[in-house]
Amino acid sequence: QVQLVESGGGSVQAGGSLRLSCSVSANFASRYCMGWFRQAPGRGREAVAAIDSDDWKSYEDSVQGRFTISQDNAKHTVYLQMNSLKPEDTATYYCAAEPDLPAWYSGGYLTPGVYKYWGQGTQVTVSS
Repeated sequence: QVQLVESGGGSVQAGGSLRLSCSVSANFASRYCMGWFRQAPGRGREAVAAIDSDDWKSYEDSVQGRFTISQDNAKHTVYLQMNSLKPEDTATYYCAAEPDLPAWYSGGYLTPGVYKYWGQGTQVTVSS
């Protein structure tokens, strides 16, 4: 069982920055991917960014150029640096992990169905 714990959420004004962290309880031995998703009230869960075991990164269009995903394998932590925050970024942000990607998988990582494990979420509120 893999446990994910998010931290770093909070309230900021538009234009501000936050860094989210996702602490992972296990060290992944196989090909893996990690993702950040978000869900605003009344809306479905949407992808934000993802990173894989080759350090390949992908971003949802609305955050490209403002958000950066990274990982520190020694600390078993994935980060989401969020700059130039906008009110529409307000949501609960979730970390997700798929620790054993099949070798044949060549699809994208910005789909919730890829991931087996999810954190509890951390709230981000951006005021105008």
